[in-house]
Amino acid sequence: MSLLSAGRVGRPHGLDGSFHVTRPRGILLPLGGVLRIGSDVHEIVRRAGTEERPILRLRGIDDRAGAEALRGADMLVARADAPPLPPGEYWAEDLAGCVVLTDDGRELGVVARMRPLPSCEVLEVGDLLVPMVGDAVLSVDIATRRIVVDHVFLGIEAS
Repeated sequence: MSLLSAGRVGRPHGLDGSFHVTRPRGILLPLGGVLRIGSDVHEIVRRAGTEERPILRLRGIDDRAGAEALRGADMLVARADAPPLPPGEYWAEDLAGCVVLTDDGRELGVVARMRPLPSCEVLEVGDLLVPMVGDAVLSVDIATRRIVVDHVFLGIEAS
């Protein structure tokens, strides 16, 4: 089963088993959604806070000690349960490992990971950070595992 990261269990919030989420992906954390934490499956029964700083409570986690016991654990969602993404958006898990090429055919390397920054998300390709904006990324083909970028926009010398 293919899994997507929805975030990590953060510090407890209150006494009812609620907790803050670190590194959240709000689209994967809907009320009633199902999360895998370790080998256990939990339903989200409360969602508060904001998209950037959600607070969750899970069925079966009813006190502060229960939330504290999960602290630091990864929350995963089955890809089959994830909502479809709009055109031009991608799961970070799908971009990691893609080969990055310039528009003139030079290979720059392989995406190590996608990292969120305050202004936009970027692809880490060796020492190069490629912003996930239309001016920089010309095409993404998940099926062939290839990403084409504009070398002029990125300030890379022509070959």
